[in-house]
Formats: sequence, C-alpha cells, structure tokens
Amino acid sequence: MGQNQRVQFAILGPVEARRPDGTVVALGGPQLRGLLALLALDAGRVVSAERLIDGLHGDQPPEGAAEALQSQVSRLRRRLRDGGAPDGLVEFTPAGYRLAVDPQDVDVHRFERLTAEARETSDPGGKHALFAEALGLWRGPALDGLADPPRAARLAELRLAATEDRVEADLVLGHHEVVVAELRELTREHPLRERLAAQLVRALHGSGRSAEALTVFAETRERLADELGADPSPELADAHAAVLRAAAPAPARRVPVPLTGFVGRSELDRLTTALATARLVTLTGPGGAGKTRLAIEAATGDACFVELATTTDVPRAVLTALGLREQGVLAPGAAEDPADRLATALADRPLLLVLDNCEHVVAAAARLVRRLLAGCPGLRVLATSREPLGLTGETLVPVGSLPVDAAARLFTDRAAAVAPGAELDPGAVTRICAALDGLPLAIELAAARLRSLPVADVAARLGDRFRLLSRGDRTAEPRHRTLRGVVEWSWDLLEPDERRLAGRFAVFAGGARLDAAERVCAEPDADVLLTGLVEKSFVEFAGGRYRMLETIRAFCAEHGADRRAEHAKFFLDLARAAEPKLRGAEQLSALDALTAEHADLTAALRWSTAEDPETAVRLIAALTWYWWLRGRRGEATPFADAVVAAFGAEPPPGLAEEYVVCLIHASATDVEPEPILRELEGPLRHPYLFLLWAFSPRTKVTDGERLAALVGDDPWSRAFTRIGDGLGAQYRGRIEEAETHFSAALQGFRALGDRWGEASALEKLAEFADWRGDHARFRELMDESVRLAGELGSFEDAADLLCRRADGVLRTGDVETARADYETAAEQARAAGTPVTLARARGGLGEIARRAGDLPEARRWYTAALGLAAGSVTGGETRIRLHTGFGWTAVAEGRLDEATELHQEALATALEHANLPGVAQAVEGLAGVLAAREEDERAAFLLGVAVGLRGAPVAGDPDVAGVTGRVLSRIDAEAYGKAFDRGREMPPEQALSEFGQRRFALGS
Repeated sequence: MGQNQRVQFAILGPVEARRPDGTVVALGGPQLRGLLALLALDAGRVVSAERLIDGLHGDQPPEGAAEALQSQVSRLRRRLRDGGAPDGLVEFTPAGYRLAVDPQDVDVHRFERLTAEARETSDPGGKHALFAEALGLWRGPALDGLADPPRAARLAELRLAATEDRVEADLVLGHHEVVVAELRELTREHPLRERLAAQLVRALHGSGRSAEALTVFAETRERLADELGADPSPELADAHAAVLRAAAPAPARRVPVPLTGFVGRSELDRLTTALATARLVTLTGPGGAGKTRLAIEAATGDACFVELATTTDVPRAVLTALGLREQGVLAPGAAEDPADRLATALADRPLLLVLDNCEHVVAAAARLVRRLLAGCPGLRVLATSREPLGLTGETLVPVGSLPVDAAARLFTDRAAAVAPGAELDPGAVTRICAALDGLPLAIELAAARLRSLPVADVAARLGDRFRLLSRGDRTAEPRHRTLRGVVEWSWDLLEPDERRLAGRFAVFAGGARLDAAERVCAEPDADVLLTGLVEKSFVEFAGGRYRMLETIRAFCAEHGADRRAEHAKFFLDLARAAEPKLRGAEQLSALDALTAEHADLTAALRWSTAEDPETAVRLIAALTWYWWLRGRRGEATPFADAVVAAFGAEPPPGLAEEYVVCLIHASATDVEPEPILRELEGPLRHPYLFLLWAFSPRTKVTDGERLAALVGDDPWSRAFTRIGDGLGAQYRGRIEEAETHFSAALQGFRALGDRWGEASALEKLAEFADWRGDHARFRELMDESVRLAGELGSFEDAADLLCRRADGVLRTGDVETARADYETAAEQARAAGTPVTLARARGGLGEIARRAGDLPEARRWYTAALGLAAGSVTGGETRIRLHTGFGWTAVAEGRLDEATELHQEALATALEHANLPGVAQAVEGLAGVLAAREEDERAAFLLGVAVGLRGAPVAGDPDVAGVTGRVLSRIDAEAYGKAFDRGREMPPEQALSEFGQRRFALGS
C-alpha cells in the first residue's frame, strides 16, 4: 500500500493511530498509548523489553512488570487489529518487540526528515516551507506525557530548535512583524534562551520598534547576569549592535563584482602595502591601464565605490554612493551642505572610500578628500586618476604595462572566453601584447576579435595599424595613442549597423535597458546588435543593463550620430510617467526605477539646460517630487539657475507652473515668482508646489494662500490639502480641528498607499495623542510613522521620529525605553550625518539625567548637544528644546539668572520661527523660574498663557506638574485659577506681541 493507504502513527502530541481514511483507532488507556509511543519512537527497529519497561515506569518498575508488558503488548495488538490495522504490526522477537512499519508512517520520523532537509536547503523560502511543514506535525507535547520523560524532553528541544530555525527563515525573508508576537511568547517561556532573545531583538528592530528591541536586550542581559553570571552570547550581542547601528545606511554602491577573473600583477602587492599604512592612496596611469580593476581587487572589508566619470558634483556623488541624503523626507527647510553631511556621517566610521576616475574633477575631489580625511580619523581613500590629487600625505602607486607573461595570460584567458578551443600561437600572442604596450583594455579588445579572426591575422592587422599610427600625432602620450588606436581598430572591424548603434548608444551616461536603447537609438534589431557588441567587448551586460566603459564611450560618441535630443525626450517621458506613481502605492518601485536612471536623468538635464531650456523646465518639474522623496532637493539648484538665466522674468509659454518650481529651486535670482504665480489657473499639475512654496525662504505667505486654493480635487491633492489645513489649525491653537484634518489626510493617503503622506499625518496625530495622555495611541502612531520613514529609506527622519517617540515615552515614566530610543536615534543620526537630530538625541539623554537628579551629567549632555544644533526650521525646534531643558536644569541647580537666559533664548528662537508650541514650551520654562522665586501668581499666569498658545495642555509633563504643585502649596486654588485663566484667555496675537520683546518681563 502507498503511505496514504497505511495506518499512520502520531506521537507529537496525543498518541494516536489513524486509519487510512484519517479516523482514529481506539487504543485504550494510557499504558497502551504509552507503549505504542515507545515502539513508534523506534519504528522498524527492535526495542528490548527492559527499555520498554524503563520508558513506561522509570527507574523503579513495579513487581511483575515483565509479565504486565506481555499482556499490554497482546492488548495493543488486539486494539490495532480491531481498529482495522493489518495483523502483526507489533512483532515479538527474542530480543524484544518491534513496530513493523515504515518510519515515515510515524510523525516524529517525518519531522526529523523534514527538518534535516530544511537545514540543507539554501533557499530561505524553501527552508521556511519545510520547517513549517515539520512543525505542523506537532499537536502538543511529544509522547503526551505518557512515557520516557528524557526522550520527550529531547523531542521538545528539537521542536524548539526547529521553531528557531523557521523564525530565522522568516527574518531572512523580511517577515519581522509576523513573528514578534510568537517570539514574545517563546521568550516568556524560555527567558534564558539567547537565540530567541536575539531573534526578538531583530524582529522588533525590523518592525521599526528599535527602542523595544534595545529594551529586550537590556532585560535579557540583566537576567543572564543575575541568574547565570554570564554575558550575552555573540549572537545576542551582534543583534544588539545591529540595532545600535540603527540601520546606518549601508553603502548603496558596494565595490562592483568583476565580470571576469583577475590576472595577477605586481602593483597589487604595492597597493595592499600602501593601504595598510597610508590614508590616501592614488592609482595613477593612462586610460585602459587597469586602475579600476586593481582598485576593486584591493578594496576589502567595509568599502564604498564611487564612480565619478559621469558627474561634476563630487560631494553629492559620494553621498549617493553611501546611501545618504542631503535632508529628510519629512523635514522642511534648506538642505545642509553635502560635504557637511559627509563629514558628520563618516566622523566615527571606519571605511575605505574608493573614488574612481577622478581626473576630470581632480580639484573638487582633492578638496573633499582633504576635508574628510581631516575630520574622519577612521576613513581611508583610494583614488584612481590619470594625475595625482596633489595632497600632502598622498601615496602614489603608478599603474603601467602588464609584464609580458601577465599580458599573455590575460589575452589567453579572454580568448578562451570568446573563442573556446581556438589554437593560439604563443609568438603571435606575444607580438599582439607588445604592440598594445601591455594595456589590459587594449588586450581585451584585441582578444574579442578572435571570434571572427585567427590569432595570426589579428597580430598582422594590429602590426599594420600601429605602423600607420606611429606616423601620426607624436605629441600624444604613447599609451594614449595605443589605446585610442586599438579602439579605432576594433571600431573599424565592426559591421556598419554595429558601428551605427555603438555611436548612438554612447549617449547613455549610466547604461540602459533594452527598451531605452531601442527607443533612443532607433536602430532595427537593437537587441541582436547589442549582443554582438557585448561579444566584441564594446559593451558590457549585467543586471539587465547594457553599459559602455568610459574610454570606449568617449570614442563612440565622437564617431556616432548625436542622439542627445532623443535621449532627453525619452528621459523626460520616463520622469513624467513615474511622477504620479511617486504619490501612491507604487511609490517605492517608482523611486527605485528613477534612481536606476539617475545618471542619465542628470545627463538629460545637463544637455537640455544648455540646448533646450523648455525641456529642462519640464524635466525639473517632473523630477521635483523624486528629489524631495530621495532627500536630494539641492540637485535641482544648478539646473534651475541655468534655466532662470535663460528665461528671466518671462516663463516659457504654457509652462508658468513648472517655471515657478524652477524659481523656487534656484539659488539666487532677481526674478520674483509672485507675479507669475498670480497668473496661474488651477488645478495645479504639480500639487506639491504648495509645499515647496511654504518651505522656501524666498516666498510670501499671502501668495501661498492663493497657491493653496489652486490645489486640485484628485484624491492625493485632497489629502495633501488636509495636511496644510491641519497645520494652519494647529498654529492657531485649534487642536480638535487640526486633528480632524490630519485624520482625514491619513485616511486619504492610506487609501492611496502614499508612505510619505501617511508618515506626515501620523506624526502630528501622535503628537496630539501624547498631549492628551493617550499613551497607547501615541506609541501605535509613532511606531507606524517610524516604520514608514524606514521604508522610504529616510534614516534621518526615522531618527528624528525616534526622538519624538522617546519624548512621549519619557513622560509616561518608561525611562529605559526612552533611553533606548534616544541612543538608537543618536546612532542613526550620526550614521546619516544629521547633526541637528544628533543634538536632539543628546538633549533627550540630558533630560533623562536631569529627571534622575544627575544634574552634572545633564549639563554635560546639554552642552554637547547645543554645539550641534544649528540649522533652519528643524534646527530651530531642536534649539528650543535644548535651551528649555538646559533651563530646567539650571533651575534645579538654583542658577535662576542662567535659567532665565536659557528660556529667553528658547523664546527668541520660537518667535523667530513662528513656532507656537515652542513659544509655549519656553513660557512654561519661564513659569518654572518664577515659581522658584516664589512669584506664584505670575507663574500661574504664564502656565495659562502656554496652554492658550498651544491650544491644549500636555498631559503628564512633570515639569509643569511640579510648578503647579509648588504654586498650589503656597497659594489657594482660587487665586491660582484666576491667574491661570487670565493667561489662558489672552489672545495668542497679544501674547506673541508681548513676548516679542527680547527681554519679556516674566509675566508682568
């Protein structure tokens, strides 16, 4: 019978025998079920009577156990036979008894087989499926508690290990949220099992709940120390370290994986030695000498590769390669200088930065390298260039010709790849390599011709070609002549249609997918021709993209038709098609698609600003929301400057809205956007224009109100408008109205799947829940906001949101969770290069120290934080928090004059930025100073003013509660209430006017 026609036995839970139709055989009492379980454990093998007796009764069996066993075996046989099982399943032999079945008819043996297969499977999905199938066989404790406790305990351990392995597959597959609840329960059952604790830490971190992850680690570490006197295992410590690194952006551009093997050369040893002792090493040599390939081979460990051949903006290219942004997704204000971001992000990070092809930006590269090496002690730089960077301490490693034997080996290796089995005359190979001056790229191009020419023919033709070349321009560098000559020779050997496509394909700065090449090059059978160019080493193919080496691309561009207009049109169409997707469920895939084409989008902008400014205007507008979501807003500025210089005060026909976008991006211009704005008619094609306008330092509020009226009625625009309405209501102190707007915005953005919109609304709704004291709702909303910021890759925003979450958690008294959030935020901010958020996180740690009564430690944290808190809008908010926190510290120390200065500084910053919640925060601090001076009614008056300005009290604020308590201990409730109400009822405009005096007289 097949397995499904046989009796099946189950001992992973209640012990059962099941007929082929799945019905259960009646086995009788626990003794018979226990006996069957013991036999099933060794299905197909003989089990001695002594072992069965020990399994049933333990070390002290009753008298007559052997006779009882014989009776139980007889009854078990009868029960199985009566239940429809074949006769003779339980056999007797002189050595004992045997369950005569295939082990795979017993669930425990299937479990062991499936888990073994799962552990040998490399595919995470397959591994997960096998472990899930194996664990699905369990229905309760093994053996049902009926027999052999030691073996039952061993099986329970196997089940737990398999569960851990299945969870590991879940984590590898990114199913972090799915396993959190299960891991919570498992760690409660097994509080000292470190692998489970490490997995819970990872699952929480992967779900955007890094603070909880750090709390789990802290609790487990304490438990291990108390109960075992042990430190965390390496696995648990590594999970903790990963959270502390807090998704520090991994280099977005790892060192490339070469498509071909490396032929050893002497320069590698010199380069390795130089990198071990010098912080700046530059590989110098002509094009085609193999500098890039050598750098790739030497770049080991934590390294990031930056391709500079297609850029003129070195700091931004390095930011992009490191996976960093100029600014956050949610943050308003102007971007920081990219070099400043890099200096902050790399300050404490050991990294090898590989800057490839520096020759055309050597001065800019040198400036950036000088700055970074001076401020980042763990940084090393490996540059490749045709000339040195010229910095003190630079170690040069010249890259010259390959030695004769290495050149011949390279030619032979590449020949074997393109023409396997071809006979190579060693003399001809030597002549070819000598003619090509041992240049690796030239050798590879020559070897590629063996697909259609014998090696002797290649040698002869090259010899003729270079005799002709030697009569040419003798002022050119010899190796440059050699490389250009072999590229030209290879070009001449291409078919005419291959030459035509190669010349047109050279327009792509970052390579292209087939559809882009077909449309821009407009060449029939482009796929076939590209395959031929790959075979002849003119084009590389990897990851679904075709790409030319820069040396070859430059030559082909000189010899091909100019397709830059077609190229710009293609990428304008691509950007315009992707732009609506950036505001919906396809947001992440659209961002990735545009990022993959970043080099060509930039090239299209560079050409169109010079040759076709109207296309440039359209392209800038189409890419604006991409730049915003990628944190690259500053990239638009040089292109916008060029466009504005071309058009002046008159926008191109039909492009007034797009031109206003350009004016907002421009760095400095005399052209006023307001007159153009007043001529616009809605609905806006680019509704985020209102957001750009609101955060631009060059625009006016009144025109912003007109712009808001032009936002359209599509779902995204409606949700976006509710964000603006909510902010307006909040700034006017109408919190209930603001909450209604933000709730509607959240609902709209959720329906669309726009993560940016959801995170923006969630942050504000969480803030209101925190003020009300709805702590559970606050945590829920903040956790989701942090997760969404992480999905968008905005680590700076995630760090800022972690600080905000910690602020609220601290008010509930959960100091350890708040500390974990602040520490995680600090690590994220440091890795992302955001000093303002790092300052805010340090301020939070100062707040924890202050509340614990450690005033010297609080002062140390606040002092360190204030040195970092520069910036525009977000920097202003952070300075308000730091000055007020420091002010409360000074009050606690009895330094009331210093406290007054600090709170006045916070007040001035809040007024400068029209930040009413910030004004309220500073006013509460001043109330604390008055309470310390026992000026109680004036203190109560300021507490009321703060509530009126904010529009709501903040539930659970211990500082305000402390001031209220001290005041009420000295004056009666009626006097307090009158003073408080008088402050709360003061119109915000009057309060702002009075507080606008730089030295406001503390409520007089």
